[in-house]
Amino acid sequence: MTTIYVPYHLDERLDGLVDEPADTTVTADLPADTDIWGRLAVLYDVLADEVSKADAPVVISGDCTTALGTVAGLQRRGVDPAIVWFDAHGDVQTLETTTSGYIGGMPLRILVGYRPELIADRLGLRALDERRAVLVDARDLDPAEADYLRGSGIRQYRLQDLELPDGPLVVHVDLDVVDAAELPGLLFPVPGGPSLGAVLAKVREIIATGRVVAVDLACTWRPGNGAEARAFIQTVCKGFRKDPNKFRTERDH
Repeated sequence: MTTIYVPYHLDERLDGLVDEPADTTVTADLPADTDIWGRLAVLYDVLADEVSKADAPVVISGDCTTALGTVAGLQRRGVDPAIVWFDAHGDVQTLETTTSGYIGGMPLRILVGYRPELIADRLGLRALDERRAVLVDARDLDPAEADYLRGSGIRQYRLQDLELPDGPLVVHVDLDVVDAAELPGLLFPVPGGPSLGAVLAKVREIIATGRVVAVDLACTWRPGNGAEARAFIQTVCKGFRKDPNKFRTERDH
């Protein structure tokens, strides 16, 4: 297993999410003379290269858009993954539907093909078939997201009812999928979610299938907080290390 730390919330540096040094820390000189998509493309291109070389990568970052670099890196080495997206939010907003303008609410939609010219084309990221994406415990959906999901191939599940897509898997976990009462300090907390223990058990269950090729852990947290989030991330990483034969890269399959 290789831990890759991306200490950013979008294009803003955000340190302090991991207590122990990662195997690799991804940083980049982000250009000032371009828009946020251009800056993220520079950062995620570096991440994609690291993922393409890593043994069983676990990517840790401050937001969900980092998953674009994770999936692009797997594709660069010939892996065609499905994705299991744990998140309290849908992350299927678009520039046309968002009311906040927050692009951290768009990565799953981008992964399945929304406006590739924004960033996917720059990363060489190929769109995932909607039917190979599942969304777990998304309970805070804007009306436009709910409308899109009703007509899309993306399947939605509660944690306890999850059915996995076929093939190699990327497991993406936004820690706000956990009930907000258990993880104080998150930027976008949502009540009514599963417990920390239940999420961890489900992630371990997926890893036990032997089909996981990467894990993506995202936590948008308020600086000065995050102790519970760091503890969760450490627990997940230790769980992977316990049984490395259950978490393999595609080249090992």
